Amino acid sequence: MPSQLFQPFDLGGLHLANRIVIAPMCQYSAEDGSATDWHLIHLGNLSLSGAGLLIIEATAVEPDGRISPDDLGLWSDANEAALARVLDGIRRHSDMPVGIQLGHAGRKASVYSPWSGGGQRPLEDRGWQPLAPSALPMQAKDRPPLPLDAAGLKRIREAFVATARRAVRLGLQAIELHCAHGYLLHQFLSPLANQREDAYGGSLENRMRFPLEVFDAVREAVPATIPVGVRVSGTDWVEGGWDIGQTVTFCEALKARGTSFIHVSSGGVSAAQKIALSPGYQVPLARAVKAATGVPTIAVGLITDYEHAEAVVAGGDADMVALARGILYEPRWPWHAAAHLGASVKAPKQYLRSQPSRYRTLFES
Repeated sequence: MPSQLFQPFDLGGLHLANRIVIAPMCQYSAEDGSATDWHLIHLGNLSLSGAGLLIIEATAVEPDGRISPDDLGLWSDANEAALARVLDGIRRHSDMPVGIQLGHAGRKASVYSPWSGGGQRPLEDRGWQPLAPSALPMQAKDRPPLPLDAAGLKRIREAFVATARRAVRLGLQAIELHCAHGYLLHQFLSPLANQREDAYGGSLENRMRFPLEVFDAVREAVPATIPVGVRVSGTDWVEGGWDIGQTVTFCEALKARGTSFIHVSSGGVSAAQKIALSPGYQVPLARAVKAATGVPTIAVGLITDYEHAEAVVAGGDADMVALARGILYEPRWPWHAAAHLGASVKAPKQYLRSQPSRYRTLFES
């Protein structure tokens, strides 16, 4: 039976050669939000991997929305020009579809890069005052974030729209809104981070309001031919927090608004989270979303074995499988998966001679 992982898939009108997605992965290597040579090398390498879709890392919609001062952004003409240079380089050598994840860090902003120890930056060391639904810090030692007022909500909503329009001008082929991992839109969803007493807090309907407003505004602002999807955390992994039941309700609301896909991850909003890590530990969350909504669903999280990835798609747990750290470690993962599963992938002509003799049909002609 042909590999299901390597069957084509249409994502809201965008044709993917296979079901392998390269997930957004922060690189902490931008300058004032602008992409650098690192992004050209990093994304260019991944664009030759044979995956079906490449999603650029979490990209801030305003300076205060960065996780760190070294995060990628797309709020200015300079940011747009720098990313255009990267995309031009990719497109000269790869026809892999490229999308982008748009986000705002909220209370998780103003931190050091992972290799510098993480943790919140002081104001005097390239730090800034984070924003959030409520004045609840991520860590007890952190500066309490400033609660967003009506003007702040309007500004951020408009920033998502402006950034999405820049993405369209750049020719990016899909947009993913980051509502996961404890960043701003997830903060509105989770009762652990949102204790507002206005129309944006309290009930599930109220907590979903701002993320849905952002989705509606972005969906309306970009052409219907461009898929707009959402990355969600299926659970906070904390009792009394956001859970899969609330996630399904949120995804049903997104479906009614025309979301093209749901990318299901988990956690990130609370330091109290307790996660039992194992291969595919988030797949049941993706399965629940897909079963309840029928929306094209992406599963992610410790899916590194070829047979496991095949089983996720073939068994109907998700429509696509996303790779993150695994494809950084093994950038030709799709090549090796295709060889193992008896499928084929597209490779650049410069690499065709690398095809092992035992895999004569690995590279598409």
